Amino acid sequence: MTNDTHEPQRFHAEYKVIGGKLVVADVETDGKTITEVKISGDFFLEPEEAYFDLAPALVGASVTADNANLRQRLDDVLARYGSELAMHGFSTSDIATVVRRALGSAANFTDFDWQVIRGEVLPTQVNVALDQVLLDEVAAGRRKPTLRFWEWDDTATVIGAFQSYANELRPEGVEKYGVQVVRRISGGGAMFMEGGNCITYSMFVPPALVAGLDYEESYVFLDQWVLAALKSLGVEAFYKPINDISSTGGKIGGAAQKRMRDGTLLHHATMSYDIDADKMVEVLRIGEAKISDKGVASAKKRVDPLRSQTGEARKDIIDVMADTFADRYGASFDTFTEDELEKARTLVAEKFGTEKWTHRVP
Repeated sequence: MTNDTHEPQRFHAEYKVIGGKLVVADVETDGKTITEVKISGDFFLEPEEAYFDLAPALVGASVTADNANLRQRLDDVLARYGSELAMHGFSTSDIATVVRRALGSAANFTDFDWQVIRGEVLPTQVNVALDQVLLDEVAAGRRKPTLRFWEWDDTATVIGAFQSYANELRPEGVEKYGVQVVRRISGGGAMFMEGGNCITYSMFVPPALVAGLDYEESYVFLDQWVLAALKSLGVEAFYKPINDISSTGGKIGGAAQKRMRDGTLLHHATMSYDIDADKMVEVLRIGEAKISDKGVASAKKRVDPLRSQTGEARKDIIDVMADTFADRYGASFDTFTEDELEKARTLVAEKFGTEKWTHRVP
């Protein structure tokens, strides 16, 4: 005899709006549709009557509804308030996001046992290979979620997975400065990296941490600790969609991601510390379309290094970043294993150091 009675499924998620307030969702479903919702938080909403329209607007939605669908339901029911409606510290998109995170059983940073690796000085090819190795290790459960800071002393350019070698690099500059060109596994743009001129880190993230977030939201969400660290150093940093880290003084750097099929995520960022802008433009072809899109007259004016913005040594800035992450999320400090380093060196020989991979997009 079968039992057709299904117990309601209950979900909970909290979402701190970037630059805004906390939004909390408690959701019940029958496995197919949302049957009950409670939205709460420390936000501000006027008129008060509008608050009581939020939950009913979401009841009946599919458990697979995307952010746009849920947001539209909310926007439609709130439209009747017209100019009287005032939402402070959150939006209907944020409500949709927290509901999606609830239904996706999203986790918070503090739900995981994070590790931080300060790292030893390694060739850039090995650093790039380690991103693939550690992503695989976290996905397989052999390593805990990890933040690692790169260290290197060679001169290199790391290009995105889908960038054209010929379109991104100036052969004469590469030869003149002995630049090691390495293609990474994530998308995004080229990074000109001399020893000590950048701050680069990689995060290896469980799928549950970014559940319910779209790509753009995940960039900002994953780097809140960085923005907090920079603020403590006197830098008012913020994200410019999709993946630029900027400040009131100018662009600082950019981030990129790679997602595995199971959702495990590599998120990494490179920020300028003391880049030689003249040398950079001799090595990189920074197209006019990209420059004009950023609203500046030249590539050299796009970047405002952290050294000039903080007056701090590179190591001291990394100290603040690592300590901010550890303090916020209870992380412990760790090192690479010999097995991980050996896997990375093997990948350099078989993949990242080969012409086939480096020139896979000619």
